[in-house]
Amino acid sequence: MQETPEDLKELQALLDASLSGSTSHLRSIINAERTLTAEQLTHVLTGMCTLALSTVTAKGEPRISGADGHFLHGKWHFGTARDAAKARHLAARPAASVAHMRGEDLGVFTHGKVEILNPQDGEPAADWPDLLAYFKDFYGDDSFDWDNDVVYYRLHPQWMTVYAPDLAKLTSAS
Repeated sequence: MQETPEDLKELQALLDASLSGSTSHLRSIINAERTLTAEQLTHVLTGMCTLALSTVTAKGEPRISGADGHFLHGKWHFGTARDAAKARHLAARPAASVAHMRGEDLGVFTHGKVEILNPQDGEPAADWPDLLAYFKDFYGDDSFDWDNDVVYYRLHPQWMTVYAPDLAKLTSAS
């Protein structure tokens, strides 16, 4: 867990607002007994979490693909090859949705806009050196040409909800 108290406060406010503003159908499935607090969520989402990432083509056609997700400071971070279709989609249309699911035990659903953390021809995000150190430690320093091969994103969530019907079962499996 790398979240600060402020990260947790912001994440909890987002989770609360997202769920309270959801449809009655969603709230009948995800309620206080079947969700997690921000602090619980950050303890569950450690290491790499496989994401289903949704983007949109120039013609407005939806596309979904996988990505290695890392939940850091209350936000999803993920990367891809600079020449990947999803990189082109996100450069042109930064709105994205991600889902991380673990069978029927956990579902984390997020909608937002991406920020490019390491643009090839621009200034990197202020925290990119720390994030790069984290990713190099996780994947290995020589896994990629980090400046030219991969582009990393942070998804700034505008909506996020969590389905977790049994916290004890979820935490005993991790």
